Amino acid sequence: MSDAVTSGEDGLARCPWGVEPEVYREYHDQEWGRPIRRDDDALFERISLEAFQSGLSWLIILRKREGFRRAFADFKIAAVAEYTEKDAERLLADTGIVRNRAKIAATIANAKAARELDGSLSDLIWSFAPERRQRPKRNADIAAVTPESTALSKALKKRGFRFVGPTTAYAMMQAIGMVDDHLADCHVPEAP
Repeated sequence: MSDAVTSGEDGLARCPWGVEPEVYREYHDQEWGRPIRRDDDALFERISLEAFQSGLSWLIILRKREGFRRAFADFKIAAVAEYTEKDAERLLADTGIVRNRAKIAATIANAKAARELDGSLSDLIWSFAPERRQRPKRNADIAAVTPESTALSKALKKRGFRFVGPTTAYAMMQAIGMVDDHLADCHVPEAP
């Protein structure tokens, strides 16, 4: 994989990971890095998927995304927070998702933690947004962990969230458009 933008068959310059396969291209072009605010359930989905991705390929998660949505009630915090041990056992048998006991338990615990927040999940997460910066020129210029992702991870853990280490927190920050790590020459327009 190149370290700079790569042109696909359609001639558009993309971040190298977003060219192939098609599921990556669609996610890259239409979703990744687009700001998600004021939608706690959408943010909960991103936290959950990033946690499930830990140690795995993002491609696995994208290919199973609809299965995750079915299994976790479209990531509605109120619904998942009511899941019981019986639900966890049902999920362990669900071939449409990644069947990892610790990650399933973390997703349920994270829904309960999100439900118990004094304010919104959106307000909490976005309070750690860094100053806007220029887009990176190469993949090598993209950090895996930042002071903000470390602080966000600690704040989430303090409130009972699990599987939200600094690297996972940074991946979520990228996914929800809190940071714009599309490469400088990528065709995806910068968010306003």
